[in-house]
Amino acid sequence: MYIRVKRNKTTYFIQCEPTETVLDIKQKLHVLIDQPVNDQCLTLMNDGQTGQVLEDQKTLADEKVENDAVVALTLRKDDNEFEEVNIVRPSDFYQSREGDGGNW
Repeated sequence: MYIRVKRNKTTYFIQCEPTETVLDIKQKLHVLIDQPVNDQCLTLMNDGQTGQVLEDQKTLADEKVENDAVVALTLRKDDNEFEEVNIVRPSDFYQSREGDGGNW
């Protein structure tokens, strides 16, 4: 299976297994983004709304993370707090094309 880990305008596609822990996923991200696992926070997104924060010791199956799930990545800021979830939606790419008869 895979999950989509999103932060700002970036999406990481992480191949994983339901038996892997959230910490395992953070370690995979550490290789990609060079941020310590302790400075990462993963939140499962539900229908575009912020869902629950995923706990390091639980497996993806325990947290009900399914194939093609969207998980938000936030990082620890200088004040030791985590940043707000910020996922930029690519709505600019899907603007209506009715004005030109729908031709691309």
